[in-house]
Amino acid sequence: MAIIMRLIQQYHPSHKQEFHALEKKFAELEHRGILPRGERLVPISGREVANTIVWECRFESLCAAEEALKRIDNSTEHTELAKQQHPMFQQSWIEFYEVLEY
Repeated sequence: MAIIMRLIQQYHPSHKQEFHALEKKFAELEHRGILPRGERLVPISGREVANTIVWECRFESLCAAEEALKRIDNSTEHTELAKQQHPMFQQSWIEFYEVLEY
């Protein structure tokens, strides 16, 4: 069963430029194959506030998504960037969705 994993990150609006600059560095790690490659979304209209970035990635299974989380946790590059970004967070959470294939 395919899974969509979404990481929702809300940051302090006064740190928008710095937060997005760090997101570009995370994206570079994805392009280099160090982290799973996902898409970043910014809300135009919806439930989430404007100071939100959603990172979304599709996996073949929940097990594959869990393995990706372990890979992220074990990445020293990710850890270093996350240390810089965390002080800017208001809140963040992860959501998992089962892809229905009717």
